[in-house]
Amino acid sequence: MDTQDDIVAVGLLTQDDIRRLGNNFSRLFPIPRDGAFDDLIKAIDDADRDRQQRQSG
Repeated sequence: MDTQDDIVAVGLLTQDDIRRLGNNFSRLFPIPRDGAFDDLIKAIDDADRDRQQRQSG
């Protein structure tokens, strides 16, 4: 990395999200759709679903 700034967030964004953020969003690292992150995304989705279920009852 070219900076000493602390990382404060990591996000998975859609192309539409990027458009809404505008030109001020300068550090973007696209992830290819090659399946390398499928397990991670599934784990995030599962954890989010479990959290929502716990909160609703």
